[in-house]
Amino acid sequence: MTGPDSLAPRLPSPLHEVRDERFERHGLRLLLKRDDLIHPELIGNKWRKLVPNIAAAGGRPLVTFGGAWSNHLRATAAAGRLLGIPTTGVVRGEELAGRPLNPSLARCAAHGMRLHFVDRSTYRRKAEPETLAAILRAAGAEEAYVVPEGGSNSVAVHGCRALGEELRGHADVVAVACGTGGTLAGLAAGLAPGQRALGVPVLRGGFLEGDTAALQERAFGGRTGDWSLDERFHFGGYARTTPELHAFARGFEERHGLPVERLYVAKLLYALVARAEEGAHARGTTIAAVVTGRPFPEG
Repeated sequence: MTGPDSLAPRLPSPLHEVRDERFERHGLRLLLKRDDLIHPELIGNKWRKLVPNIAAAGGRPLVTFGGAWSNHLRATAAAGRLLGIPTTGVVRGEELAGRPLNPSLARCAAHGMRLHFVDRSTYRRKAEPETLAAILRAAGAEEAYVVPEGGSNSVAVHGCRALGEELRGHADVVAVACGTGGTLAGLAAGLAPGQRALGVPVLRGGFLEGDTAALQERAFGGRTGDWSLDERFHFGGYARTTPELHAFARGFEERHGLPVERLYVAKLLYALVARAEEGAHARGTTIAAVVTGRPFPEG
């Protein structure tokens, strides 16, 4: 087995400006922070969150959690294959156990991940110690190191702090799509005074403010950095999209030659265009959008 250093990241990830009249006519500059180019299989914030957890695991098997299309499950499975570490994925939805695997779960299995399906009620209670212990027993993963859903814990938040540090002095506002809040929590902590972090949740429910603050509390002892959320652009919730969002993403791809991942990145970019039209940012503001992933399956 090799160590996490063998994952050979491209860091710092590239940062470049895109010329887009939807921003320029409001006096705004748009930069893209290409975290999708960090590693071919541990893409974007997955590398930043997983590698610190792999180091903390000290060679133990990994068990983690996700839905049927989870980017996090695929990244964990890929890391396990690259490093020779056994992985188990606990998948939301017991009804999926008897069906053919979708392309995302098939990729996990091809990487060697054992898949364990649980009913949705149990999955919702997975943070409860007794429920977690029962899941781990049933999955045969009692000795494994537990990586939470989305990879977000205090270890991962410290890993994401480097993202903010890489962007110091480059932008006034740094925006990122949010699932579990770990990337935003670390990013905001790493930015310089005067810079602001903006999170665009891709799930509905209004829980992310508290979750992000709690992650910062555990990682840093309290709320850190200047950050806020704009909860209007989830397009119905996680893994939900609309024809309007797809049309927007295709248009962005045509303008800038960037493959746009639909579940996170498209919602982020759509939000930034809408906010520019609303006048949410003063003229002269430089906005950096963190590109945390690329479309699946990769072309």
